[in-house]
Formats: sequence, C-alpha cells, structure tokens
Amino acid sequence: MGRSIEIYDTTLRDGTQSEDFNLSVDDKVRITLALDDLGIDFVEGGWPGSNPVSVDYFNKMKDISLKYAQLAAFGSTRHFRKKVEEDANVQALLAAGTPVVTIFGKSWDIHVHDALNIGLEDNLLIIEDTLSYLRSRVRHLFYDAEHFFDGFKNNREYALATLASAVKGGADTLVLCDTNGGTLPHELQPIIEEVRNFLGSIDSKVKLGIHSHNDSETAVANALLALTLGVDHVQGTINGYGERCGNANLTSIIPAVTFKMGLECEVRKNIDSLYAVSRLVDELANLQHNRFQAYVGESAFAHKGGIHVSAVERNPLTYEHIEPNKVGNIRRILISDQSGRSNILHKAEKWGLKIDANDPVLSSIIEELKELENLGYQYEGAEASFELLMHKYLGVQRKYYEFKGFRVMSNKYRMDKPPLTEATIRLSVGGDEVHTAAMGEGPVNALDQAIRKALIPVYPCLEEMELSDYKVRVLTGEKGTEAKVRVLIESTDKQSSWGTVGVSINIIEASWQAMVDSINYKLMKEYKNR
Repeated sequence: MGRSIEIYDTTLRDGTQSEDFNLSVDDKVRITLALDDLGIDFVEGGWPGSNPVSVDYFNKMKDISLKYAQLAAFGSTRHFRKKVEEDANVQALLAAGTPVVTIFGKSWDIHVHDALNIGLEDNLLIIEDTLSYLRSRVRHLFYDAEHFFDGFKNNREYALATLASAVKGGADTLVLCDTNGGTLPHELQPIIEEVRNFLGSIDSKVKLGIHSHNDSETAVANALLALTLGVDHVQGTINGYGERCGNANLTSIIPAVTFKMGLECEVRKNIDSLYAVSRLVDELANLQHNRFQAYVGESAFAHKGGIHVSAVERNPLTYEHIEPNKVGNIRRILISDQSGRSNILHKAEKWGLKIDANDPVLSSIIEELKELENLGYQYEGAEASFELLMHKYLGVQRKYYEFKGFRVMSNKYRMDKPPLTEATIRLSVGGDEVHTAAMGEGPVNALDQAIRKALIPVYPCLEEMELSDYKVRVLTGEKGTEAKVRVLIESTDKQSSWGTVGVSINIIEASWQAMVDSINYKLMKEYKNR
C-alpha cells in the first residue's frame, strides 16, 4: 500500500476566478456534494469575507452534512493595523463555521513592500499572529505561502522565514504556491528539497503541500513532481479552471496519482465517477467541455479509422495508456456501434432497469444517442432526460398525458414597459382535452405556468416541484441568431433534484423539451410503484 496523500479542491474559489466561469450558490452546493461523493479530502468553498454569495454559500452548507469531505474557508492574514480579533476578514472565517481554515500570506519580499506596504518583520508578525489566533478555533489550519517560488528565487532566507512564522503559528500544512505559474519543473525540485531540509532543521512535523498555476503549462507536471519529492497535500481545480491560464487540473492529477504513482487517497474508491464530475462542473458553469482533455475528454479514448482501430479492437493497450472506464469515460471507436455499451449497462443497473448485455435494444439506444449527440444533446448534467430515454426504449415509460400544441405570445405594447407574455397550451389527460392559458415573466415562465395549470388538477404532486435553475448555451457550428441552443433545466422537489435537456434552433422549443422531460421524470418517480 502506497503513501497516503490529501486532495484539496479549490474550484469554488480559484476556479470561479477564471474568465467566463460563474456559479450560483446552488451550483456551488451541488458541486460540493459531487466532490464529497468523489472522495475529495478538502473542498474550499471560497472567501467568506469577500462577497455576499460566499456568505450565503457557507450559511447554506451549515445545514448540509458531508459524508467525507471537509469544508474549508479561505482568507488572508490580518490587516497590519488591526488586532486579529478585530479584523473583519478573520472573523468572517470563523463565522463560516468550517472545520478547515486556509490562510494565505506573503512569501515574496517585493509583495510585502509594494502590496502590503509594511516591513519584512511586520509581515512575519501578522503571519504568526493570525495563525496563532485561529489555531485553537478550527480543526485543521492550512497556510498558503503565496508566490513562494518567486519569493524563494528573489530572497531565499526571507521566504523560508515566512514558513517558520507559519509553523510557529501552528499551521498543520504549509502549501507552497506558484501563484504566477512561471516555475518550471527543473526549478521546482531543488527548492522543495531545500524547504524539506529547512523544515527538518526546525524539528517540524508540519505537512507540505503544492498549489501550482498553469501559466507555463506545467501546473500538473509541477504538482506530480512535488508529490514524488515527499509532498503530501496537492491543491487544484476540476478541469484546471482558474485565473489567467488556470490551476493544476485535478482531473489529470488524480488518475496519475491513483493509477501511475501508487499513492493512496480516498478518491481511489470512487474514481470511476471522475468523468461525470468533470462534465457536471462544465454544465453548471455553462461552459463547453474540452473534448481533448486528458482522461475525461470525449476524445481521450476515441479512435478513428485505420490501423489504430484495428489494433485497439485486438488489444486496447496498443493505443490507450489506461482503461477509460477506470475514470468513468468510454472508448469511442468512431466507425463501430460498440461504443458506449458498457456505459449504458452501468446506467441501467444504477436505475434498476434490467438489460442483458446481448439485448438488441442496446444497439438501438446507442444509435439514438449518437444521433442526439450530433444534434447537440448532452446528458452529463441531465441524467433525468437520459433515464427517460432508457425507459422509452425498454417500453416501460408510461404516458401520463399527450401534448396537442402550445402558443407563446410576447406583446411589447410600450417601449418603457416590459412586454406582456402569455402562453396557451392544449393537451389530453385521461382522454379529456385541456386548454389553458397563463401569463409569465417571459416566454419560458409563461409556458411553465400554463403546463402546471393544466396538469396540477390531475397530478397534484407537481405543485411541490419547482424549476431551480435554467441555463442556455449556444452550440458551436452555427452563427448569430440562427445558432442552435441547448437548454439545461434543474428541477427540485422536497426529496431531490434532477436535470433535463432540450436542443433546438428555437429557444422556446428547446425549453419546452427540457420542461416536459422534467415533468415526466417527476411523474415517473411519483407513480413508478403504483
């Protein structure tokens, strides 16, 4: 059994600093739960003193129990001119109520002079003082040595002195940060070795961590190299999101650690869900997934034509460095109908659907998925739609109602007023035709209201269901207002939440598809045992 290491995820803070990367509070909660299921050791929720969204997130998390992961709040050393007990940012960290607090401080003398505008000894004081104050008030105390590698190159003695102050303050783990992302692997190794020798000389049992940025395209390489040098704690983000060029990509680090380096971590038990977590983060951030990403990209195990396909069909090791299902991905032989078979069987088992591996219906489902993917459908953030598709092909999907048609009208009657929007709908329930109309805040809301008005009298359980999130993505390949869009809807009731998807050139049509799937999924859950 290999040496055990800690995985620290900072997607919810560092990741959200990426350009065009935005998450709602509910998105952050959902990602936290997914990371917990994956087996991440520490999930950094953000900086509670920085904005109301972070405060709201930490307040919500107080009512949520995580199975394994420990939640971390992130903040800075105290302001030099304030006592630590009077510093608002430090107090916000404690108010967040997390078992873990991560404090960052300055390691680079240039930053001490030019950013903090204080003396070098003053910086050492606020590092030790802040950590000492927090030490008895939290379960785990981490110190992020910001700009450590640049600081070490510029002033070796002072960079090491900042670490000594953090040790005196009681930090459990010292995280060496390559904040500007300019350090190359050949520079990193001697610095880490010297840090380890220094920590040994002050008789410290503190753990050492690595936090690398990707501005030189070496973040993952630096993180993995640090682990080979005895570092026990690695930080990064899902899919490598982060400011500028991003952070060390955990979806690359975790498989390397697990399958190639022989190191132990809790994620090893659940690593086959890594692909799903990677896609979930992209969907919730409303970003296109990088199909060429290592391990979790659509093309990571795709083989197209020629001798590659022939060789892979005989022995996958000829052109694959690991088995794709180990990370939850699938092998895609683009000229074959066999791709995705095991994935579908896995989903069927998860949902209690009985399909034999040799059942011809599998080929039908695969062909349908290929066609739907070509049209722009994706199911990583919309598993409810995929489960309904499975039920349809297995002939076990009940028909609760039948749509006859709908119409949506927006009337901009005054330029200084918002338009009035009305939706009408015709459907058949139990042989009776129902015709309803409703006003709404926009066409999607009006259509949602009209559908509910028609169905709730017959299916009152729909009253407890609500649309909690709505995302629209313009798909690639077409331009302007004629572009095809994908709509992802998140719905909730008192017990659970689920995602559904729709695709069309018409945004209302795509929204209607996703709403219908959401309603059908709720009804299927409610009536499957009746």
